Amino acid sequence: MTYTIDVTDEAKEDLSYYTAFERKTIVTEIRAQLVHQPLMETKNRKQLRNNPIATWELRVGMYRVFYEVDVTGQTVNIISIGHKTHNTLWIRGQEVEL
Repeated sequence: MTYTIDVTDEAKEDLSYYTAFERKTIVTEIRAQLVHQPLMETKNRKQLRNNPIATWELRVGMYRVFYEVDVTGQTVNIISIGHKTHNTLWIRGQEVEL
């Protein structure tokens, strides 16, 4: 069962904050990790508790892809993309409190 990837306008803006190489790395991992079984927890995917951004997170090195899954529509909605430095999450150059 394959899922369609849908990227919100906000996530597109988040992605544009990064260099072309970084964008390619992030998009490649999104396609590899989230097209099949996006609800299965792995080393790089986990369900989040009490997170105001999204219910799932994909870790791509220092980058974080926050997403929601619509099982009935078989769609993965990319909500936001940021990166972590130590324990601090940054989205579009702004520190985000979780």
